[in-house]
Amino acid sequence: MAAQVIDGKAIAAEVRAEVARDVKALQKSHDLTPGLAVVLVGEDPASQVYVRNKAAQTVETGMQSFEYKLPADTSEYDILALVQRLNANKNVNGILVQLPLPKHVNAEKVLNSIDPDKDVDGFHPTNVGRLWIGERALVPCTPTGSAILAKKVIPDLRGVNAVVIGRSNIVGKPMAALLLRESCTVTVAHSKTKDLPAVCRGADLLVAAVGIPEMVKRDWIKPGAVVIDVGINRITTPEGKNKLVGDVAYAECAEVAGAITPVPGGVGPMTIACLLQNTITAAKIQYNIKD
Repeated sequence: MAAQVIDGKAIAAEVRAEVARDVKALQKSHDLTPGLAVVLVGEDPASQVYVRNKAAQTVETGMQSFEYKLPADTSEYDILALVQRLNANKNVNGILVQLPLPKHVNAEKVLNSIDPDKDVDGFHPTNVGRLWIGERALVPCTPTGSAILAKKVIPDLRGVNAVVIGRSNIVGKPMAALLLRESCTVTVAHSKTKDLPAVCRGADLLVAAVGIPEMVKRDWIKPGAVVIDVGINRITTPEGKNKLVGDVAYAECAEVAGAITPVPGGVGPMTIACLLQNTITAAKIQYNIKD
């Protein structure tokens, strides 16, 4: 029996619609229109497309969009100065500095200069700490979106055996923290894990975030498990064509799993939607507005 396909595009549209309703509610109750500032340094084509999409979706939900496109040779000092101005700007509730930054810029220094309450990427050490100790936090967008997708299939995650493959600061670690918040029993696996396929076969919920094309095979999947594929890998087919694939061998795993995200069209669309959701959360934190 083929797995249920978890439609990230449709669920992301639901999240954006919820954000638009939240914007209208904030405008009515607090005369507040949240604003998102995106800083792009250089002319990386993929980053330009991503920033353009962020700006368009920000405006579509009724929020303010502020774009700052800087030359690739902009000094670290000038980037830090811009971040400080955005920190002080009350019209800006969320700040995102698009990665990668040019090699002459210390990305960690720049990201850590963002006000934690405006850090909609959720990378600031303060937000990392808030997440792990259970406080209200801005959480990285990809794991947030992955958790939303998982809960569409398993609304109550309490007691679920979850395995996260990958331990990055961007996905793996915050994903584990989010699942712990949901009272899952969480295993974080990685390249040094002994008998990784056997560990994965114990998962009711498997999240793959390692960046290795189609690493997870059919016999790694517990029958009926929910599989969230975070990987986005560009490969060349035997016919010489470019193709996007995940970290999961989709066709074969879909024959065993109970539900699975496709690539593309699964986790990917959720990232910008959750960025917009984080901007709403950031505005509420700054104005001490309870959910």
